[in-house]
Amino acid sequence: MTSREFRKMALALAEATESSHMGHPDFRVRGKIFATLGWPNDDWAMVKLTPLQQADFVESAPTVFMPVKGGWGRRGATNVRLEAASARRMAPALATAWRNVAPKRLLSR
Repeated sequence: MTSREFRKMALALAEATESSHMGHPDFRVRGKIFATLGWPNDDWAMVKLTPLQQADFVESAPTVFMPVKGGWGRRGATNVRLEAASARRMAPALATAWRNVAPKRLLSR
């Protein structure tokens, strides 16, 4: 997967917008970040999962998903190795991250 493909998938989610955080592109729903691109470098992305969701994704595809180092990773922030990712793997991860931050009213649509 390329960063362009990741961006397209993230922006296809309801009310998703692109912004920037700490010099990296991020993807938000109603102002809340659910994914980023380019950290720690351009070969990577991040999805905001819960620790349990993170464990499931890492177990299902350890060459694609791995916890972010440190405290953010312990809270569920999950790195994505773009080169190893496919649309089939990324779609559920992005949708899960989006649902984790989307307002309940938006989820009910």
